[in-house]
Amino acid sequence: MIRKLQRKFILVSMVVLLTVLLVIIGTVNVVNYASVVRDADELLEVLSANRGRFPDRGFGENHKIPPHWSPEIPFESRFFSVVYDAQTGEVLQTDTGHIISVTAAEATAMADQVLAEKADSGFLDTFRFLRCIENGRIRIIFLDCGRKLDSFHSFLLASTLISLLGVTAVGILLLLLSRRIVRPLSESYAKQKQFITNAGHEIKTPLTIIRADLDVLEMEFGENEWLQDIQKQTQRLTTLTNDLVMLSRMEEDRPVGTMIEFPLSDVVSEAADSFHTLAQAQHKKLSMQVQPMLSFTGNEKAIHQLVTLLLDNALKYSPADSTISLELSQQGRWFRLRVRNVSVYPLPDGNLNVLFERFYRADPARSTIGGHGIGLSVAKAITEQHKGKIQASSPDATSLIITVLLPVN
Repeated sequence: MIRKLQRKFILVSMVVLLTVLLVIIGTVNVVNYASVVRDADELLEVLSANRGRFPDRGFGENHKIPPHWSPEIPFESRFFSVVYDAQTGEVLQTDTGHIISVTAAEATAMADQVLAEKADSGFLDTFRFLRCIENGRIRIIFLDCGRKLDSFHSFLLASTLISLLGVTAVGILLLLLSRRIVRPLSESYAKQKQFITNAGHEIKTPLTIIRADLDVLEMEFGENEWLQDIQKQTQRLTTLTNDLVMLSRMEEDRPVGTMIEFPLSDVVSEAADSFHTLAQAQHKKLSMQVQPMLSFTGNEKAIHQLVTLLLDNALKYSPADSTISLELSQQGRWFRLRVRNVSVYPLPDGNLNVLFERFYRADPARSTIGGHGIGLSVAKAITEQHKGKIQASSPDATSLIITVLLPVN
């Protein structure tokens, strides 16, 4: 359990860190890219208003240079334009005087591509373009954004690499420090488990003595209701102690019994057969659907106990004249064991996994039904010992379905 908690702590921490970094890096780079596009569009608007050129003096009376622009921008910008006749589509003019890397033929080919796509603005490779109408003519202006895009890509790559290095460093630190962080909880949990185990062994001795004394009293005074009541409560306390000790051992990841291959179908059927008479005595019906010839590698005694616990829980918490169904089948890579019953008590709202908590009882009074409320906890521990999964569900808020998935070996 502590190892699971440690892994969850590391996983949650890494997910939170990655989420925060993704938000920060994503926001910064989106803003950076938007800035590149905005600056390019502002330049293209000025070029469009001045027929594909910058004004000779300043930016003109109607298109003055924006405050955040440098006066050197007209000399730093690399651009070209192509003019078409709006009616015939004939190329009227190609201006490549402000760029050396693009020939007139290349400029015309790029403009033809934009004209065919009928896009008003966008990117073509590293060039930002704008299509505008001028007195029956179409002018397509291209602005070279290669340097700014290279800077954007470099920043994106650098920020990503730095973030990955940071995440890796934090992950290593979490691996080194997580043990120290969970150590107090680990020690407390270990002491709790040790206490349960020790207390269980200590309680067994007086219980054995009490049972022996009861046998002597029965021989001397005969059976009576008081001695029977003591015998009954002693047996109940013995069962509770044994279950707590076994549950504590399983939660410590200590193997319970030997893992061997055994006929799963036969074990499940045998465990369920013993409940037919009990179900009839309570005016209930037990329905079984067990797929034959299924084999499983695990602890046969523990799986037998798992089936017993599930059926015992279903019988205790189902009303008279109801049906308890047990199903066993192979579903792909899993053996699915399912027990279904109608609940005599209201099921808890929301998460039904509370049913697997120790000492949880559906009976509010905790008196009308026998048991101690750890049966499903033991069932969960047995399932997890066999690398399986267990879950509770209720399709109609009255029926309870306990599903156990055991891996096919």
